[in-house]
Amino acid sequence: MKNAFLTMIFTVTFVVSPYFTSFSGFTPDQLPIPQIDPPIQPAGYAFAIWGLIYGWLVVSAIFGIWKRRSDPAWDAMRTPLTISLALGTPWLWVANQTAIGATVLIFAMAVPAIIATLRAPRADQWLALWPVSIFAGWLTAASFVSLGSTAAGYGVVFGATGWAFAGIALALIVALGVQRRLTPISGYGLTLIWALVGIIVANGMTQVTAFAAIGIVAMLALLAFQVRQNANQPA
Repeated sequence: MKNAFLTMIFTVTFVVSPYFTSFSGFTPDQLPIPQIDPPIQPAGYAFAIWGLIYGWLVVSAIFGIWKRRSDPAWDAMRTPLTISLALGTPWLWVANQTAIGATVLIFAMAVPAIIATLRAPRADQWLALWPVSIFAGWLTAASFVSLGSTAAGYGVVFGATGWAFAGIALALIVALGVQRRLTPISGYGLTLIWALVGIIVANGMTQVTAFAAIGIVAMLALLAFQVRQNANQPA
């Protein structure tokens, strides 16, 4: 019961945080090498997915208190999810202060969110697995966007284009590994595809676009394999 209420509390603090602090990307003065529209960053419209994430997490938390308050299957998901939400509540404020701090913090958010997705009860797919998996999928993509922008901003090894390739590749390695463990199909892989489409829209006809398209094909291939595999399993 306690876990259900903690999840509700931190879902609310996370969802209302944008009303107190706004963030639209790292400003030029936050990085030694200013990153204006870095190629790893999806087009602005892609961030509208936060509306879906916020709303679905709230619905999930309310249903959890109402119908699954003491359900051990939900509690297994709630602990890492609550940690992620608690860390995410001050993220916008941190991002306005320090790019490095924001990058470290968003990875710290993504790890428990992925764990929560892997633990989510399959019996309540639409009210547990799907909202949490979309949240985790977007955090996976956003973590490597933040890493790519910050690393390029400090001139670490590559420039902005090099970090776009590296960030997409690393995000795919993580996402494909996570998605392989998710059956039935969840929103995790689809959310990563959404982010990659946003990168394509932002970049136009470039090599980064081609690489993002390859990533989309790879994720779609895995999803198709999982759908076929699930269809062949005995009822």
